[in-house]
Amino acid sequence: QAQLVESGGGSVQPGGSLRLSCAASGVAGDMFCMGWFRQAPGKEREGVARFVLGGFTKYADSVKGRFTITKDYDKKTLYLHMNNLKAEDTAMYYCAAAWRCENWPARGEFEYWGQGTQVAVSS
Repeated sequence: QAQLVESGGGSVQPGGSLRLSCAASGVAGDMFCMGWFRQAPGKEREGVARFVLGGFTKYADSVKGRFTITKDYDKKTLYLHMNNLKAEDTAMYYCAAAWRCENWPARGEFEYWGQGTQVAVSS
């Protein structure tokens, strides 16, 4: 059974750091593209970063230079390293997997989604 399970969310002060993890199982762990999305209250879900087989990455402009997406192939785990967090980063963060994601940050190609992990940034 394909599954994505996120962890690592929490509450931090502005300027702090967090590392999110997404453990993939079943076919989701073999998919060529994995990504992080987030959704703040009252807003649409948006793409944050994506990782493609071979280590090719893309980021939303709002997180470039602060967030880094990596993947451990042996553990089939995707990570999002978040530094210099800002209040506007507060959201539910979701992991997703797809065979192809040329249209990222569009969500339509992503077949599997996790349940999300909450990130709250405030002083």
